[in-house]
Amino acid sequence: MTQTIAVRRLPHAEGLALPTYATDGAAGMDLLAAVSAAITIGPGARALIPTGLQIALPSGHELQIRPRSGLALKNGILVANSPGTIDEDYRGELGIILLNAGDVPFTVDRGMRIAQAVLAPVTRAAWAEVKTLPETGRGAGGFGSTGTGR
Repeated sequence: MTQTIAVRRLPHAEGLALPTYATDGAAGMDLLAAVSAAITIGPGARALIPTGLQIALPSGHELQIRPRSGLALKNGILVANSPGTIDEDYRGELGIILLNAGDVPFTVDRGMRIAQAVLAPVTRAAWAEVKTLPETGRGAGGFGSTGTGR
């Protein structure tokens, strides 16, 4: 099923492609850096990288921003708040917070594929306060309680 995302290209994104799926089976669309000059991110540092895009999502959806696996493996480049969430009512420019978890500086050039965007449905929750919760085999065990902790 295809959903339509309304998109507005800002002046600093002129000449760059809109987000696209790299393959027919891809879940995420590649987002491009709309930088006017290269930005270098030092080891342990982070930077907000503009995409030059504003969007209007379909009702009941979010846009999840995720790292690109190749950048993560080869360069240690992550999306700092991964997965980031773009809410359906946000209308500002999409910006990607990149974190350099590697040990050498990393340069972001204009048009570089910097992250993936995945359109996802949103299920809203309602809290129901109760006196007790149903029992489970795990109970209150956490932080490695279901395995060896490795």
